[in-house]
Amino acid sequence: MFSFIDSSKIFSITSKAPKYVFFIFIIVLFIGLIEALVLSPKDYIQSHSVRIMYVHVPSAWISVGIFSIIGILSFGSIIFKNKNFSIISKSLAPSGLVFNIIALVTGSIWGKPTWGTWWAWDSRITSMAILCLFYLIYVLAWRIIEDKNRANQVTSLIAILGLINIPIIKFSVEWWSTLHQPSSIKLLEDSTIHSSMLIPLILMTAAFALFSLLIFLMKYNTEMIKIKNKGLDRL
Repeated sequence: MFSFIDSSKIFSITSKAPKYVFFIFIIVLFIGLIEALVLSPKDYIQSHSVRIMYVHVPSAWISVGIFSIIGILSFGSIIFKNKNFSIISKSLAPSGLVFNIIALVTGSIWGKPTWGTWWAWDSRITSMAILCLFYLIYVLAWRIIEDKNRANQVTSLIAILGLINIPIIKFSVEWWSTLHQPSSIKLLEDSTIHSSMLIPLILMTAAFALFSLLIFLMKYNTEMIKIKNKGLDRL
């Protein structure tokens, strides 16, 4: 199973993709910034500080989404013994970590004028901080453990264990009394956020997703080149 995943064919695509992704990223980011900083209205309570949302929320979404993908691929790596899954996961982790840190920092900046404090051990904030720890341990494990097979096993277990934290992040605002407001954007119900704020939020999320894809492609291509330089035709 998954024998159709040919790393050489994937590399032929990923090696050409970054320049196109970068071009689209610049366009979407430019439009997103105009919408977020100029066209979107200020909040009637938070005023212009609400614009931090257009960086904070997409960063949080991207970091949680990337770790979820890493966790799922780690299952695949262990069950199906497909090493390409581990290379993809390893290549996704740096951008996920960066956006996790951005989410924590911007959340802290946003929290000061909104809650009157830079940091509170709120369940959502705490669970996001725990996610950051899982990211750090995951990335460090790849760097510290020299045996690649052993590193793959250890990092896969870290990612799978970290998946437990994902639903906690998602439902923390519903399970406990927190400073965070409940989600304003819902897939199965009507969203409570106005379109004037929803549109720039979606655009900035798309821009950050494209940036993550760009970083992933660069990292993945580097990993594939290392494998080819070692004389390994297959993963």
